[in-house]
Amino acid sequence: MDRIGNKEKAYIQEVLDGQFSSSNTYQMVTRLERTFAEKFQTKHAVAMVNGTATLHMALEAAGIKPGDEVICPPLTMSSTSIAVLHANAVPVFADVDKDTFLITADSIRQVLTQKTKAIITVSLYGLSPEMDEIMDLARKNHLIVIEDNAECYGAYQDGKLVGTFGHMASYSFQSSKHLTAGEGGIVITDSDELADKLRRYSGLGYAGINSKKGRITKDDIQSPDYERHVILGWNYRMADLCAAVALGQVERMEELVEIRIKAAKYYQEQVDGCEWMHPQWIRKGNKHSFWTYVVRLDTEKVDWHKFRNKYQEFGGDGIYAAWKLSYQEPMFRNNRFLNRENLGIYDSYDYNAVSCKNAEFLQPRLLQFKTNYYDIEMAKFQAEILRKTIDYFDKQ
Repeated sequence: MDRIGNKEKAYIQEVLDGQFSSSNTYQMVTRLERTFAEKFQTKHAVAMVNGTATLHMALEAAGIKPGDEVICPPLTMSSTSIAVLHANAVPVFADVDKDTFLITADSIRQVLTQKTKAIITVSLYGLSPEMDEIMDLARKNHLIVIEDNAECYGAYQDGKLVGTFGHMASYSFQSSKHLTAGEGGIVITDSDELADKLRRYSGLGYAGINSKKGRITKDDIQSPDYERHVILGWNYRMADLCAAVALGQVERMEELVEIRIKAAKYYQEQVDGCEWMHPQWIRKGNKHSFWTYVVRLDTEKVDWHKFRNKYQEFGGDGIYAAWKLSYQEPMFRNNRFLNRENLGIYDSYDYNAVSCKNAEFLQPRLLQFKTNYYDIEMAKFQAEILRKTIDYFDKQ
């Protein structure tokens, strides 16, 4: 199977045939948004340039103000907390569960303060945290919940589609994700009010756009009296060429997700019975979409680097490490926030004092195996190499 197929190519050609005339601009984005909203059983979808912009706009739409606190996990790509900084808010890090690797309601509860206004959950590697518990906590404390599902397409929790729990959910079309347009992102919500804000804030604050209308018209701009900008906005709108590819990918979502689930199954078959490898635990009722297949390595028995090197020596494609915890990155350690550190809103929060014990335990022990093999025989081959590597260390 090809990752980019005939659908995507046909839609790209359709955009090119339109010659980028103003009358054709944004039509493909509109089609993508409608298709995505239908696929994800929600009223609104708003496409943007990437999955960091989507999180930023979700926070702005939620009314997050300078100095407000937004709780998020440290074990994920730092774009999650960087988006909080973009909104001039304070990222507050809640620990993750040792077995699921995911943020929990209990860990969120431990860092709640009067300044807390929102929670960003992360469906890490394709598995969603316990959203019912988190939403219950959010309701009791009047908090907005944004699902960061950049790595999670087509997963379910207790029969409900992941992405339909929070007030908004953000997805990425970056090149490594289940669905890709090379780059891009999209936010979904059932709220008309939030959708209005998402679209207007991401579209330069134009007066003529709203939850159902993504562009201003010729009639609007051909009057010298037209007042365009009613509020500050960002230029985060997705281009039609990216939307063309993303539309084709969304229409093929099930097969693109299933190929990764199959690859993960082959890895799991090899890991079963290994006492020093512990896969991400999946609670009954959860369906994992396996952006990657991840295990926690018992590094007291097998060294992380030695395992990775031997896997590659046997012909493996390589193994990705987990990201450094966000608060351990130099930007956070040194408060290098492009002068936002001088606003006074971060003075009472010392990132050098943050310690999420479970996340710190997990980060140097996680092995992330690729699942994006569109030739399933290659996935089987990689799984066989994993088995060979496990056998090698079992004999040491």
